[in-house]
Amino acid sequence: MITRLGKKTKFKFRYDPSLLESFPNKNPGRIQWVSLVCAEFTTLCPITSQPDFARLFINYIAADRMIESKSLKLYLGSFRDHGGFHEECVQTICSDLEKLLRPRYLEVAGEFTPRGGISIWPFASAHDGEEESAALYQERLAGYAPGKYSMALGRPY
Repeated sequence: MITRLGKKTKFKFRYDPSLLESFPNKNPGRIQWVSLVCAEFTTLCPITSQPDFARLFINYIAADRMIESKSLKLYLGSFRDHGGFHEECVQTICSDLEKLLRPRYLEVAGEFTPRGGISIWPFASAHDGEEESAALYQERLAGYAPGKYSMALGRPY
């Protein structure tokens, strides 16, 4: 059920997966590849509490549920004061979306800005176990390289 869309936004800055909402896919028998780009993801280093910044790319093939975008925005904002390593944040987002949506296929790629001269670009993915989804999962995982499944920021705007 959608409860936040159309209402005044109240931001939470502590990780809160309960902010995520979905709605029924009106075309569950069709293949729908959905791409979402978050250009302003922030979280905190769990050791130093210094801010970390990233672009997130979320791609999924919907099954019965689809993500409501305002709830996704609020959920991603809830990482603002969360202390988590880059890899853990991306895996958590992937796991939370998988649990909510149960998509055919899902991937989350993060492009974190350099800290100490090192960029970290974690990638997490999941699938529903069906043969076609498992094949896509294996293909994307085997072919992954930093930047391969993202895009230049000017493209979506």
